[in-house]
Amino acid sequence: MESAEPTELLLEYTQDKLAVVDESGTYTYVNGAGERILGFDRAELLGTNAFEYIHPDDRPAVLADFDAIVDTDEEFVAETSTYRHRTADGGWVWLESRMSNLTDAGLDGYVVSSREVTDRIEAEHERDATDRRLRELAHTTNDVLWMFDGDCSELLFCNPAYEDIYGRPVDELADDPLAFMECIYPPDRAAVEAAMERLSAGEPVDVEYRVNAERDYGVWVWVQGQPIVEDGEVVRIVGFTRDVTHRRRRERQLAVLDNFLRHNIRNDLNVVIGSAETLESHPDEDVSHRARLIRRAGDGLLQTAEKQREITQVISERPRAATADLATVVPDAVRPFRERYPDADIEVTVPDSAVVEGPKELGCAVAELVENGIRHDTSGALQVRVRVACVGDRVELTVSDTASAIPDLDRRVLLGDHDMSAVNHSRGLGLWLVYWVVDVAGGSIDLDTTETGNVVTVSLPRAE
Repeated sequence: MESAEPTELLLEYTQDKLAVVDESGTYTYVNGAGERILGFDRAELLGTNAFEYIHPDDRPAVLADFDAIVDTDEEFVAETSTYRHRTADGGWVWLESRMSNLTDAGLDGYVVSSREVTDRIEAEHERDATDRRLRELAHTTNDVLWMFDGDCSELLFCNPAYEDIYGRPVDELADDPLAFMECIYPPDRAAVEAAMERLSAGEPVDVEYRVNAERDYGVWVWVQGQPIVEDGEVVRIVGFTRDVTHRRRRERQLAVLDNFLRHNIRNDLNVVIGSAETLESHPDEDVSHRARLIRRAGDGLLQTAEKQREITQVISERPRAATADLATVVPDAVRPFRERYPDADIEVTVPDSAVVEGPKELGCAVAELVENGIRHDTSGALQVRVRVACVGDRVELTVSDTASAIPDLDRRVLLGDHDMSAVNHSRGLGLWLVYWVVDVAGGSIDLDTTETGNVVTVSLPRAE
């Protein structure tokens, strides 16, 4: 192909592969970009058929596009093909080629302009594979996965699990995105509407409510929603809905059993303790002594029953997003012990603020650690030090005492390194309560026992 020198120079420097092929597809010209993209010396390509370099799976479609522009009687026809082209090292690159039936006397064939799109195609394939996996997951999970636009006026996605839980077809949501509200137990609808408003305002939500009129609204669901914000605007709302009916039923059963047992144990123990107090004044010293033992045991059992109630609350309630400021929680938890033990040396050091993620029972855990140090003190000079410090993204609560060394079994209870079935062999439920509260809060516990006492360090995640 003859060309003026400046034009030829421009063709050599373009980033796209420019080629000319005749009616049979034979290369008659290839510019320098063709060498850079494919790795072939252009002399190797000239005189060879372009279609021989195309991947066999893609070749029929590209041939059809090329034949369409060669055989047409129309004045102008253009086609764009995307395919794999072999490289000099035996690999493949993806090309996007544009060709038309415009010819010129100075050109010995048809011009084909190609650019490499390997990165784009591979990214598209990866997205397609990811979408396919997500669709498979969405169709096999028992949770409802859903997505709305920013103001909940359009349903973008909802999987078939919706029909089993809500008792209505998904197609209804396509026509009316708020149709699911009709499936919600009427007294719960106001809370759901408020949650949707918070989502549209950019606030995540965590809510439980009852659904499915066909099952007398006996299906409890747990819903978590998250707004997707771009440039300060909520553009989508995504989340999941899970059937938690069985958990709700177990919680109710546990609550009934807990209340029944506590009520009966308390009533019976009050009778035992009252009788023991009466017998303490008996003139027979042996009877009086045994009565005191009975009363003390009864008092201990009542305290254990109260701790059992707190533990039941901690382990039966589903963890929710909550925060607590240890700068306030710790002094409040320690105050009753200062009043009860005025001679004890109890010192509290807290920063101005130490907000952590954790349940409301964190104060109970602090109280248990302080009480453990007081009840088992053997030094004669009772001393408890409680310190809170912020360390990076954690908050550390340290309780130091002058008590006797915590026994090995209780140490393992506190550190979570013990079978729960052996709880009856430990000092009591107090340290179990500490362990479970910290575990629910996502924290960790460390225990160091020295000749002078115990040092318990609780590390908790610091809230944003």
